[in-house]
Amino acid sequence: MSNHVTSVTERLVQPILDEMNLELVDIEYKKEGQNWYLRVFIDKEGGVYIEECGQVSEQLSEKLDEEDPIEIPYFLEVASPGAERPLKTEADFHKYVGEHVYMKLYEPIDGEKEFEGTLKSFEDSTAVVEIRIKTRKKQLEVPYQKIAKANLAVTFN
Repeated sequence: MSNHVTSVTERLVQPILDEMNLELVDIEYKKEGQNWYLRVFIDKEGGVYIEECGQVSEQLSEKLDEEDPIEIPYFLEVASPGAERPLKTEADFHKYVGEHVYMKLYEPIDGEKEFEGTLKSFEDSTAVVEIRIKTRKKQLEVPYQKIAKANLAVTFN
């Protein structure tokens, strides 16, 4: 059910975003407590404004009402992905080379399954991430298919 809802939502929201020059970052459909939430995360260079989220929400809500892919009550939320934006696609990894990232892997590489570091490059579906182990730096080569979760990570210097 969740995959159906997210795929229908993507099909409905993409033309709205294209018209507004916005990027679809992610779609979540999940239950929290007693309530179901359909969350659509959008972005653009320099970030999105709350007014843009409101416009997308209104237009998407109309489309969802017309198509009615969700039979139970739910809350629709359209928002920015925030400072710790998820990296979902290979294009995201290319775009954020040089940024500080957090990654969780399906299986360990050099004994590491979870780490933070600087995304040094992304070539041939492989991310190179520089991590710090105490005072030394180490580069890990991480195949894209082994990445379970990745997002930008906020650092405080």
